[in-house]
Amino acid sequence: MATLEEKGQVSSSGRLKEFLREMLLIRRFEEMVEERFRAGELPGFLHVAIGQEAVAVGVCQALEENDVIASTHRAHGHTLAKGTHPNEVMAELYGKVEGMSHGYGGSMHLYDMERGNLGANAVVGGGLPGIVGSALAFKMRGEPRVAVAFFGDGATNIGTFHESLNLAQLWTVPAVFVCENNHYAESTPAKQHLPIEDLTKRAEAFGMTAMKVDGQDVEAVYDVAKKALKHAREGKGPVFLLAETYRLTGHYIGDPQVYRPKEEVRELRQTQDPVTKAREKLELSDSDWEEMDAEIVKIVEASVEFSKQGTDPKPEDALKNIYS
Repeated sequence: MATLEEKGQVSSSGRLKEFLREMLLIRRFEEMVEERFRAGELPGFLHVAIGQEAVAVGVCQALEENDVIASTHRAHGHTLAKGTHPNEVMAELYGKVEGMSHGYGGSMHLYDMERGNLGANAVVGGGLPGIVGSALAFKMRGEPRVAVAFFGDGATNIGTFHESLNLAQLWTVPAVFVCENNHYAESTPAKQHLPIEDLTKRAEAFGMTAMKVDGQDVEAVYDVAKKALKHAREGKGPVFLLAETYRLTGHYIGDPQVYRPKEEVRELRQTQDPVTKAREKLELSDSDWEEMDAEIVKIVEASVEFSKQGTDPKPEDALKNIYS
């Protein structure tokens, strides 16, 4: 993905407006996904990232064209931010051949190798080893590329997290590990699964450079991500980037959220919505906001129509790509 500087968009307000547009696309896309899922049109499980859009957009806009990412089970935002067209993502959720994974993947397995998306993963922390391997390949080939892993705070308790960071630091590979700390491991509050509050200490235990950022401020995320990527790209070793963020919805669509205080989400939506924060910072007029919103809604609605008219896979396709 070309950076905004490469696109000639160097003004702060112009950059922030583009960030806002990207975040709004993710927001409206996921709101539509939730609506269509509740209507019974989408199969499987769905995990939306409403509230965490600034991390996806800020990091992905800081990437260079040939950099790669690995996502989580909460992957729509990362995928859209990395450049996959909404039509392809929505078609995948509908299980259509026109989907980015030709209907095989669904919500939790979104792959787009052409755009450097090595895939979402339903296994917590499952994308981390692959990112270390990709970064090692870049180093061995002498390619100025960086591999980026997205994961949540709960994944820092998984063995592959520690194994991956250990090897990444040992081999000084060009990787950036982006921890989206939304303070819940599915339904478990951080205080019940983390013995420490500052997760950068886990990276520092391996001697790894660690950075922190307010994950609700998209410009801050972009600026810190640029520093982290530069550090890794220059051969100085991997970086652990801790983004403090908030999930403004349940773990999955339909989650009753009995593990959260009832007033928590309402308060967070009022004070920690990254879309609202960016809009207020831009001082966008109502008319400009409505124009942007209408444009985005039209794109999302078109993706639904594209998907409904898509091609259903043949029954025998279920036997393809099976290995034993």
